[in-house]
Amino acid sequence: MSQLRWQKSSFSEAGSDTCVEVAADTAGELYVRDSKRPEMVISTSRPALRAFIRAVKVGEFGRLGDG
Repeated sequence: MSQLRWQKSSFSEAGSDTCVEVAADTAGELYVRDSKRPEMVISTSRPALRAFIRAVKVGEFGRLGDG
């Protein structure tokens, strides 16, 4: 995993070190991490990440601080 090329989210603030980063290995597995805690990495598949992003966009998980 040390050879992964991490890509910063396009929604991250310019010049900020607070962002979500994504990388893919040669087998197509995806990895997601928070730049504040780069040692904590989540592995996922493209379909699973796509479904998660769609669910976030439609508000399926609510908003932070709700309920």
